[in-house]
Amino acid sequence: MQKKNSIKGMFKRSLRHIYLILTDPKRFFTKIVADGNLEESMLKAFLYGLLGGAAVLAMQLIGGATITFSVAFSKLVIIPVLAVAILFVMGGLLMLVSEITGGERDWEIAIKGLAAVFFIYPVILILNAIAFNCTSLWIISAVVDAYVLFLLYNIGVYCMKGNKTRVILVIGAFAVFVITVYLTDYRFGWFMLKNTAAALKCLV
Repeated sequence: MQKKNSIKGMFKRSLRHIYLILTDPKRFFTKIVADGNLEESMLKAFLYGLLGGAAVLAMQLIGGATITFSVAFSKLVIIPVLAVAILFVMGGLLMLVSEITGGERDWEIAIKGLAAVFFIYPVILILNAIAFNCTSLWIISAVVDAYVLFLLYNIGVYCMKGNKTRVILVIGAFAVFVITVYLTDYRFGWFMLKNTAAALKCLV
């Protein structure tokens, strides 16, 4: 019962946090501190991954796709575990950004800041899944990637307290890299990771 209440409380806090991140990211990120509780951040990433995987699986079922054990396992186990792995990989990247921009050198703050924005993970999975052709995949990918960079900017400045000008330069460098990928044939590999069927239509 206590665990159930704990998850319910985390769910309510997550909804409140999502609202603040969308409406007032500065206010939200400046309040993140290290308190020794990384478990909730890991659980949050896992649950968002599970939500995204379950949503995509439901969409495939509604669309009449044949669901095998391997497909269900991938959506309900691999994707949530991958979400936790991405959290820590991104944490390492954020620590590098913080080092360059003179921000916090605290791993826990980095993980908490990133975990707070993992609500975007199931959204990305769903949006990628609904792309039905090359054009829709282009638009969805561009919008999502731009918003992810915007979130990283907010985390870098307000959560990690990096120098604003330096953070802008680093995020700008990431943006140039992303644009370069989009303008070259490497975009097909990036698109294949998001939606194989829609990406293949880009080759027609």
